[in-house]
Amino acid sequence: MIIAFIDGLGGGLMGQLIERLPANIKERNEIMALGTNALATVAMVKAGAKTGASGEGAIAYSVKNVDLIVAPLGVLIPNAMFGEITPKIAKHVARCSAPKILLPVSNINVNVVGCKTKSMNLLIKEAVKEIEQWVQGKEECVNG
Repeated sequence: MIIAFIDGLGGGLMGQLIERLPANIKERNEIMALGTNALATVAMVKAGAKTGASGEGAIAYSVKNVDLIVAPLGVLIPNAMFGEITPKIAKHVARCSAPKILLPVSNINVNVVGCKTKSMNLLIKEAVKEIEQWVQGKEECVNG
């Protein structure tokens, strides 16, 4: 399975998340880093992603072939992340049929009612748990 991590700026959030993934998930799945810029992609690859690509075109193309997307919530909002999320990126990620695990990061000028403000550490822990549950569910479907 291909799990795509999308990030911008310096790639620190998704880099931390990739680092904390259990080894068995990293070994049995393709971890793909999709950065809005090269710096973000490099940070995610250093954290353990197997492949990486940068920029609007690479993200728009790559999300067509992934099984799961993990990203900050802003990836669905045009001009989020200080303008790094282009309307084309937001459109292609939103239209992608793959399930999405999105972290409600507060720097996007959007308040999601019902979401409590949580520390980045807690968001990352919760996201890792969601990814583990998703992978386990997929493996159970395949293995019957």
